[in-house]
Amino acid sequence: MSELSRRSRRSPQVSTIARHGRLKKSNPFRTIAQFVAGALAVLLVSGTAVSAYAFWDIAKDVQPSVTLANETPGVSVPNIDAIEGGVNLLLVGSDSRAGQDGVFGDAKKETGNLNDVTMLMHISEDHTAATVISFPRDMFVSIPACPKEGGGTYNAMSSQKINSTLQYGGLACTVLTVEKLTGLSIPFAAEVQFNGVIELSNAVGGVDVCVAEPIDDDYTQTYLDAGTHTLQGMAALQFLRTRHGVGDGSDLGRISNQQVFLSSLVRQLKSSETLTDPGKLFGIAKAAAGNMTLSNSLSNINTMVSIAMALKNIPLEQVVFVQYPNAAGESGGQSGVLPLKVPAKQLVDALIADQPITLTGDTGVGSVLDPNAPVTETPVAPEEPVTETPAPDSTTPTDSATPTAPEVVELPKTVQGQTAGDYTCSKGNK
Repeated sequence: MSELSRRSRRSPQVSTIARHGRLKKSNPFRTIAQFVAGALAVLLVSGTAVSAYAFWDIAKDVQPSVTLANETPGVSVPNIDAIEGGVNLLLVGSDSRAGQDGVFGDAKKETGNLNDVTMLMHISEDHTAATVISFPRDMFVSIPACPKEGGGTYNAMSSQKINSTLQYGGLACTVLTVEKLTGLSIPFAAEVQFNGVIELSNAVGGVDVCVAEPIDDDYTQTYLDAGTHTLQGMAALQFLRTRHGVGDGSDLGRISNQQVFLSSLVRQLKSSETLTDPGKLFGIAKAAAGNMTLSNSLSNINTMVSIAMALKNIPLEQVVFVQYPNAAGESGGQSGVLPLKVPAKQLVDALIADQPITLTGDTGVGSVLDPNAPVTETPVAPEEPVTETPAPDSTTPTDSATPTAPEVVELPKTVQGQTAGDYTCSKGNK
C-alpha cells in the first residue's frame, strides 16, 4: 500500500479513541498506558535527589485515594529508602470517560467503567527480581463479594470476565478478585484513565519500538512500516490500543504487543540518561501522579519513591513480563478465555516463594524476537590456579548459615512473555 493511500485513510480527528463505533473499539491501551503510568510513578525518582518543592508539586496532583478491603489504616510512612520486603502492586486501566477530556467521548452517553488492562507487579523480598503479570480482559474468573462505596456488598459471582470487576465494586473489587485468583495479598493499587500514556510518553521523550511486519489498523489509525519507531503522545496511545493491527487480531496479541512497548520503556528508564536526569524523572512522576487514582497505601509520594528504590537495581533479565496462562473457552454462552490452572499455579507459587522464574514459551502472537538485537558477550574470567582443598576436620563446625540461592522455576511453554532484556518486535498484520 502506498504512503499516499495510507494517509488518505487517516482521519484528522482525535475522536478515534471514543469507545463505540469502528474507531472507538477498545481502551486497553490507555489502561496499559496507565500501567506504565503506575509502574513509572513507582519508578519515578529512583535514588535521585528531588527538592522538597518537587515533592509537594507532585503530591498536589495526586488524585483522591481509594481504601482497599484489606488495608490497615494508620500505617506509618516509610523513610526515603528502598521499601523493606516484597511488593505486590496492581495497576488497572479504566475506560471510564468520567472527568476526561470530551475528545475521548461523552461521559454521559458512554458510561462504561471496565478495566481493559489489569497488571500485577511483584517485587521479590530481596529486591532481585520483578514480575509483571497481564490478565487477559476476557478471562473468566470468580468474583468475590465486593464492598459498595455507600455500604453493603455486591454479591459474589462464580464466572465473569475479569474486566467487569471495576464496574461492580471499583478498584477495591479488582484487587479482591486478583487476590482470590492468585492467592497473593495486594496492599498497593492504582487506577488510571486516558491521559496517562500520552503524558507519560511525552515525559520520557517517546519510546523506541521495533516493528517486524507492517501494522495497518484502521480501527486505531495505526500505520507503521517495518523498522524502529519512536512513539510519543497520541501515536504511543494508538500503538498500545491496536489489536486488529498485530498478531491474530485478538486481545492476547495486543498483550504481547504491549509488552514490546513496556520492555523497551523499562530499558530506557534504566539507562543512565534517564535515571540520572532529575528533570525527566520529575516529569514522569508528575505525569503519572496527575493521572491516577491511588489506594491510600500508595498515595504518599514517599511510598512511591521507596518502591522505586527497590526496582532500580534489578537486572533487565530479572524484569519479566508474562501473560496469565489461559486457553480459549466459554462460560454462560459467552466466548472468552479460561485460566490454565496448572501452569498458573506454578507461576504464582514461584512468586509467593520468591523463586526466580525462567520462560520457555514464546513471546506471544503479537510479537517476535528481534533478529537484529544487540549481542552482549559474557566476559570470560581468567583461570585461577587449582589448589587442593584439605578435607574438612570432623571436629570443625561447618557454617550452616550460608544462604543458598533459591531454585529457579522453569515455567512451561504455555506461559508466554519476555524479559526486559529480550529485544522484541511487534508482529504486524501485513
